[in-house]
Amino acid sequence: MEPVPLSEDGTAPDEQAIQTTVALEGDGADIASARHLAVQFLTRVQAEHGLPVSQRALEVTQLVVSELVTNARKYAPGPVLMDLRIVGDLVEVVVWDSAPVLPVARAPDAGRVGQHGLEIVMMVAQGFEVQMEPVGKRVTVRIALLDDPSGAITGRRPL
Repeated sequence: MEPVPLSEDGTAPDEQAIQTTVALEGDGADIASARHLAVQFLTRVQAEHGLPVSQRALEVTQLVVSELVTNARKYAPGPVLMDLRIVGDLVEVVVWDSAPVLPVARAPDAGRVGQHGLEIVMMVAQGFEVQMEPVGKRVTVRIALLDDPSGAITGRRPL
């Protein structure tokens, strides 16, 4: 699995873009590889671009990548594309898969075993959206790079 930086139109990235895209075509090992790529990406963002990234942002990004890639591998046939990019003070995790079904967070149920991933992702993210594509769907999750200076846990911003 080798990351390939691309712009949105598929051409070489401009010098301002900080992103990486990878196609995940294998098995369950893709999930660990995707988490590892996320850490490498955020470490590179810190080292090469001087952007601060909190330990929480690293951990939450790994969690989000794990949940999104797991769901894509579990419910969609074929390859999965993952894009990581910096947008202002956020990291966007974008996962595309070929399944034409929208993901739905289930109602909270402490007695339910499993299927809590989407609930968790929505709680730790600054933003969550799903876009239907001509083939499949694209899930985008935004995560704050820094913790709130007041010490508050960074999560979904109130409307």
